[in-house]
Amino acid sequence: MKLVVALLLFGLTAHASLKSDTTKVYPNRPSSLGIIGDTADVHTDTKLGVVIIGGGKDVDAAFKWMISRSGGGDVVIIRASGTGAYNPYIYELGKVNSVETLKIDSRELAENDTVVNIIRNAEMLFIAGGDQSNYMKYWKGTKTMDAINYLLNKKHVPVGGTSAGCAILGGFYYSGEIASLTADTALANPYHNLVKLYNNDFLHAPYLQNVITDQHYVTRSRQGRHVVFLARIARDWHTNIKGIAADERTAVCMDENGQALVFGSSRAYFLLPDAKKPAETLAPGKPLTWKQNQQAIKVYEIQGTDQGAGHFDLTKFDESKASGGNWQWWWVQDGVLHK
Repeated sequence: MKLVVALLLFGLTAHASLKSDTTKVYPNRPSSLGIIGDTADVHTDTKLGVVIIGGGKDVDAAFKWMISRSGGGDVVIIRASGTGAYNPYIYELGKVNSVETLKIDSRELAENDTVVNIIRNAEMLFIAGGDQSNYMKYWKGTKTMDAINYLLNKKHVPVGGTSAGCAILGGFYYSGEIASLTADTALANPYHNLVKLYNNDFLHAPYLQNVITDQHYVTRSRQGRHVVFLARIARDWHTNIKGIAADERTAVCMDENGQALVFGSSRAYFLLPDAKKPAETLAPGKPLTWKQNQQAIKVYEIQGTDQGAGHFDLTKFDESKASGGNWQWWWVQDGVLHK
């Protein structure tokens, strides 16, 4: 009898340790920086959501929004550098089965079936900040890329990204593979070799295939380079391109119906250039001019709040359904952005 009781107590203790809020590392989980919570996979009801965070301090409300759409399932963070610091942060924000961080810093790991299955079994995925060129180098064209797209388009779970993670969520994206591009450099020469743009060959988030994102937007004065991206894509790919950008400490949260609201302490922007009004001067070695009677790009600005503010319809970028913000006109004259 004593032996039976001892075994039962040992079993209870072992099970309780799986539910601990302490990060544990398991050697049989390649690339894992540790997991908090229950290692047993669960299945919960989920709702699609796409979250674009502009970097800087994390936006608690945006993570809580994702957790609510995860059904309390398993949360996976993926990154190519950094630590498992998101594990305790997310675990303490809401009720989830587990939180695990995967550091996928080689194509070999990106093709590893165990790594890929951890991603595919997630009920919430978050792409950390870092260097988006590494995400391209290690993940693009691999099973990891396929797993992310599976979560977005078949399993329909909340997927978010901050900074570099935000940059790769649009159908069009800026790689940053040579060096960081400033607005002044881009506006002075839209065909500078730092302006490296790609389209629809990586992640396929619903409603974002004709969108290019940008981040750290106001803090790092990136509005001008975003406008250059739009001008280049409209010209080079003959696409009716749109833009979404978030400043630091700010998140755009889009639900399964393509309806977006803004959380955080700064602002988000929705850019709607008119395909019938292209840039007047767009050529290698020449400053951009995109004036169109000072109405080149229509921009909707929303100030974020902790509760979520504003509304923008991303299904067709329907201007008539925008609310809670204000409209602006942006244009460029001889490489200088005006508002």
